[in-house]
Amino acid sequence: MIGKALATAALVTAPAWLPARVVALRMRIFSLVNGQDTVTIPGEQVGVEDFRRVYADPAANGRSRGAALSDLFWYWLAPGPQVHQEHLEAGPRYDEVAKCTRHILVRSKKDSEDLARRVAAHVLDDLGGGLVRIRDEMMPIWAELYYELVFDEPCPPEARDLIVGHADDVVSALKCVRPRNMRRRARLTKYLRRRLADVPHPLPDSLTPEEQAYYLQGTFFNTAVVQMSEAMAHLLMIVAQRPDVQRRLVEHPDDDAYLDRVIDDGLREYPLFGIAHRISTADIDLADLTIPAGTVLCFSYPGFAAQTAKDEFIPFGVAQNRACPARGLAPPTMRVVTREVLRRFSLASTAGHTRSIPNRGPALFTPRGARRRRAPLVWLAVRDRWEDVWRSFAQLVFGTYMVLDARRQALCSTYFAGGNS
Repeated sequence: MIGKALATAALVTAPAWLPARVVALRMRIFSLVNGQDTVTIPGEQVGVEDFRRVYADPAANGRSRGAALSDLFWYWLAPGPQVHQEHLEAGPRYDEVAKCTRHILVRSKKDSEDLARRVAAHVLDDLGGGLVRIRDEMMPIWAELYYELVFDEPCPPEARDLIVGHADDVVSALKCVRPRNMRRRARLTKYLRRRLADVPHPLPDSLTPEEQAYYLQGTFFNTAVVQMSEAMAHLLMIVAQRPDVQRRLVEHPDDDAYLDRVIDDGLREYPLFGIAHRISTADIDLADLTIPAGTVLCFSYPGFAAQTAKDEFIPFGVAQNRACPARGLAPPTMRVVTREVLRRFSLASTAGHTRSIPNRGPALFTPRGARRRRAPLVWLAVRDRWEDVWRSFAQLVFGTYMVLDARRQALCSTYFAGGNS
């Protein structure tokens, strides 16, 4: 009788204790399976005071070569991780690719805002409200925006569906809530390969046509769409769970300074990157420590944010070490999309909000002027807690499988072993 009661109590209280324990076990398995010695910054060897110093060091510029951890990231970002801008080693090919990316992204502030307003309206006008997953609703907006930046024409439905499907598959694999679906990703590759001649920008000559398609897919329709959708999910979850913030944004729709503070605070509290890894290409000398060449450096954005003052703000990386090329485009377009959402809906959420946001930001969108119903929010709270239980198990199973499969395929190690650079 006592055993049955204890089992029942354990089951009923599972949402309160089980997810954290399963996540901790999953991270332990990742660490053991990867088997890669690293220096985590900030950490026991290098404190938060040297975070920027090491990150900006010219020797902290190795990208993938020489780190077992890279096999996992290449696996998640496939196809074409070898030409993903974040994973190209320093040199002429990286310089050419980075120049192309900057060329595609550079727009005037007005043009960027007009584009964001137009695509947001196009997507949101078809959204009727109710219970939504914010990240899912944001992906079509950024798919259309980045498609238009690349092709300089409105995004057709076929392309939007392919981009959203690909981005959703990549981020779902990264969160370990399901395994990769390479057929889903290949459909976008095939589409881009067919459309290369329609890109009005000069693409890198050092890349083959297939690599050019991979470059566009990885840089714009993977990283850009995923990161902007996640950033908006975090921002709108903050708005949904802070009535005071939402009220001020609605009552003062032209207060750019306040909205920018909300955006900045959100990016600081919920960094889009957990860990950015680099490989030291030479010794890095600190006051009481020398980090030898070949060391894998794991820069922890959450760890840095938790230990520094509010004005120590690096949501787009450190300028000396490949800062995000969209750092000029992201804030003004986020501002526009936020206002377009709030012009149409009031937001509320009783779901959990964590940095990794594996629940995709559940919220209730109520059309402006309509009465908000309480029952959906009660249901949302219960559903989210129990989803967290099964999702933790899914992450444990799929995450372990993908770590092992990534080690088996060894995409990065095999690439460099073949004499590539």
